[in-house]
Amino acid sequence: MQVEIRDVPFDPWHEIATYQASVFKQTGRFGATSVFIGTMRDFNEGDKVSAMTLEHYPGMTERHLDSICVQAAERWEILDVLVIHRVGAVHPGEPIVLVAVWSAHRAAAYAANRFIMEDLKSVAPFWKKEDLEDTSRWVERNTPA
Repeated sequence: MQVEIRDVPFDPWHEIATYQASVFKQTGRFGATSVFIGTMRDFNEGDKVSAMTLEHYPGMTERHLDSICVQAAERWEILDVLVIHRVGAVHPGEPIVLVAVWSAHRAAAYAANRFIMEDLKSVAPFWKKEDLEDTSRWVERNTPA
């Protein structure tokens, strides 16, 4: 399992291919890969958003993400997990988060991916500040699942 917090843009499909090639050296080990990619929108709560700053609590955030990945592995038969999350300045169209889960079967991959993503959006220690046309604001809650 790998968890990364990055302050630079990333290409989620390249990250998945690279990680998968490094972890699964032999073919046929997994039958399912469930992928979630969260991308920054240019709107929220009816307002145009030009940029966003994501903050986190270094150390605590990584430990939390590691913990939810371990919990997912305890609940479902999964083979591996990759989580990458952006911090710092993010602009519309840029990926914010990648969650990829590999397993033998799709049900476990889907369930574990959703579990990780829902916890990440509702509990993990990240804070978002949106830049609007004339002002900025802290995001008080995430969009519903």
